[in-house]
Amino acid sequence: MPGTGHLDTPGPLAPSAPPEPTVNIFHGQGPIAGQPCPEPPAPPESPPRETWAGRYEFLLSCLGYCVGLGNVWRFPYLCYRNGGGVFLIPYFIMLFLTGLPLFLMELSLGQYGAAGPITVWKCCPILRGVGVGMLIVSSLVSLYYNVIIAWAFYYLGSSFQSPLPWSCDAPRNAELCQNASGSATHTSASEAFWKEQVLGVTHSSGLGDPGPVQWALALCLLAAWVVVFLCMLKGIRSSGKVVYFTATFPYLVILILIIRGATLNGSLDGVRFYLSSDWSKLQSAQVWSDAASQIFYSLGIGFGGLLSMASYNKFDNNVIRDTLVIAIGNCCTSFFAGFAIFSVLGHMALKKGVPVGSVADSGPGLAFVAYPEALSLLPGSPFWSILFFLMLFTLGVDTMVGNIEGITTAILDEFPALREWRRKALFLGTLCISFYLLGLLLITQGGIFWLTLIDTYSTGFGLVIITLFMCLGISFCYGINQFCQDIRDMIRRCPPWCSHMLGYFKVCWVFFTPCLLLFTLIYTFLEMYGVPLRYGSYTYPAWGTSLGICMGVLTCLQVPLWATVGLCRKSGTLSDRIQKATQPLNSWRAASGRDVSAEVINVPFTITLTSSDFTAQPDSNT
Repeated sequence: MPGTGHLDTPGPLAPSAPPEPTVNIFHGQGPIAGQPCPEPPAPPESPPRETWAGRYEFLLSCLGYCVGLGNVWRFPYLCYRNGGGVFLIPYFIMLFLTGLPLFLMELSLGQYGAAGPITVWKCCPILRGVGVGMLIVSSLVSLYYNVIIAWAFYYLGSSFQSPLPWSCDAPRNAELCQNASGSATHTSASEAFWKEQVLGVTHSSGLGDPGPVQWALALCLLAAWVVVFLCMLKGIRSSGKVVYFTATFPYLVILILIIRGATLNGSLDGVRFYLSSDWSKLQSAQVWSDAASQIFYSLGIGFGGLLSMASYNKFDNNVIRDTLVIAIGNCCTSFFAGFAIFSVLGHMALKKGVPVGSVADSGPGLAFVAYPEALSLLPGSPFWSILFFLMLFTLGVDTMVGNIEGITTAILDEFPALREWRRKALFLGTLCISFYLLGLLLITQGGIFWLTLIDTYSTGFGLVIITLFMCLGISFCYGINQFCQDIRDMIRRCPPWCSHMLGYFKVCWVFFTPCLLLFTLIYTFLEMYGVPLRYGSYTYPAWGTSLGICMGVLTCLQVPLWATVGLCRKSGTLSDRIQKATQPLNSWRAASGRDVSAEVINVPFTITLTSSDFTAQPDSNT
């Protein structure tokens, strides 16, 4: 055969001699063929980890995970409340000094280690509690986030009615709208629909009085969990295909709403209100804290989802490029979503004869009260309402899939046997059913009080502390120089601009990012103890606040708890144990070689050896 050669040992061979064994010296093999030896049966191997089918699936999955409901209902409100266009200054400063460095750290850690939030701490076993803390935060967020998706699903179904059930054209709202007659303080038809028909909160007195389950919402919540289950059923192979729609559709809707809003009377008043500059706001610590928290939460840092999705990347993926594309794309989405929101709110303020500030709101108040009311004033309101709530639904599903991905990856990496398809499907189904049953508390008549409590404290000081430990642990325990070298090893042919960016990130990881995280943490504590938690006019009781604080403490306790466990497993003096617990495990470096098979040179030669080659020749000089 052309291109194939044999190097035979010289010497005549008997015609009846059996064929000699052939050994390929370029591949490690066991015993020589023809010399059978008993081997114990190999244990069944767990299925290998998956990898993304393409780079764009990873980019769209991360972008869909980061671009969530907060980009639509929180950023525009923070922007107008904190000085309009001036807010962009602290926002982008926090992005470049905190957001981008932490985003790159989490992506790099997951991609290099090829492991989930818990197993990846083979690089520094004493910090295993950081991964467990991420798992707890993701679980708490997943518990209530799908409830918000259920709300959007409920409104989406209601949008197929004409007139819309929260509009003044609906017969049941005629008397309510007549009494409102230009008053900004009177309960609107949209607010009455939200509080009475959707939530039923008007029948609950607070945390201690949850009341019965809203069964229409229970069905919507079940549908939301079924969608998440189906998206995750085949892992990243299925979720990676779903994001081609769910990650791009919101951009189409935002563009359509911006164009439609620009044609409305009063839209310029809304945009002017959105971007009006108040330079004095820069002197307020509240503005800088809001900028830091918005960057922190909108990028999904510290939840484990980014780390998990990056763990399915190819080893040589350029994480610095992906960090810039995803993070900057996420922030630009927040900014442009503000035009879609405030142009329509400006039109509503004009028609009601009130200032824009009186109709602007944040959170669920914007997404489920103010904006639906504004859409109900447009010609063809059902169509615009369907578009808007379908956008909210897809935004929520993307983020929810990322959260569940973080949870499942963390557990499957710890128990690889669960990667077998049937076991994985059973595990995922059990997980979704458990979250659904726990979430029923949040769709009772008093469920909004519990949801607000979990939302406030699950992503509060505990999440900031977990991220601070991650940053300090990589910088000073694992070693910042080693971490930067790991990134260079992944990028391989590192272009000059990547090297310069890496030097910038190195300075941030060591100094700027930890300092700003510490500032955010201190301000979070001051605000937590200085401002009581409220939902509307309801002030949370002391026992409710204590319960919320326990959620944050539970997250934080994982770091010292697992550090103590790690030290107890080592031997020697305390200093010896600390040194051993901060050293990477042997299996950590093996992660960097998982693609080396692509670098093996296949040489088209074999060497045929005779039995004399295996006989000892003490006098031989070869």
